[in-house]
Amino acid sequence: MSRINNKWPLAREGFPFVFIGCFLTLLIFFLGLMYLSILAGIISLFIVFFFRDPKRKNEAPHNAVLTPADGTILDIKHLEDENNPLGEPAIKVSIFMSIFNVHVNRMPVGGTVEKITYQPGKFFSANLNKASEYNENNRVTLQTSDSRRIVVIQIAGLIARRIACWINEKEQVVAGQRFGLIRFGSRLEVFLPVNSKITAQPHQRVKAGETIIGYLS
Repeated sequence: MSRINNKWPLAREGFPFVFIGCFLTLLIFFLGLMYLSILAGIISLFIVFFFRDPKRKNEAPHNAVLTPADGTILDIKHLEDENNPLGEPAIKVSIFMSIFNVHVNRMPVGGTVEKITYQPGKFFSANLNKASEYNENNRVTLQTSDSRRIVVIQIAGLIARRIACWINEKEQVVAGQRFGLIRFGSRLEVFLPVNSKITAQPHQRVKAGETIIGYLS
């Protein structure tokens, strides 16, 4: 199955959960436990809903930066020093994904995957600022065709205990391409060059691969 052009309406990581949920629902039903089977069926439907992977169409300009995640913009910060993942003054955009959002992550820009770094950590609620510093995370550094660098970080949350990353270092990627998934409820952060033009606003709802959060200057 291609992770770039998934032909299924469900992310691969969800298949085992859906299978187990359906199996338990049928088993409980045939045991005659009607109310429990209804509850198990509702949980199974939620699992399908959580792992949904809808098709997205990207028609953004080449210098546009797309949100890597569905959810809500938590914060936009201008970082004046070099003590951040980009290693230079930057703009950080934080996006929170609730358990009701699509959790498949998509590339904000096209380019080359320069580096991927996994960092174990804690599991604070992803809507808290300290989650950015202390939680388990996976950092992807990208270099665009015109040699600009951006960093995308997948951050685990209170319930999320599994970060999936489907790309490799040195791989060529395109804007809007699927590159990973976090379950269940989490946070993504994008670090952009300080001269980028940000068009997103705090509390704005966004859709991965479609909503433009800014432009590279």
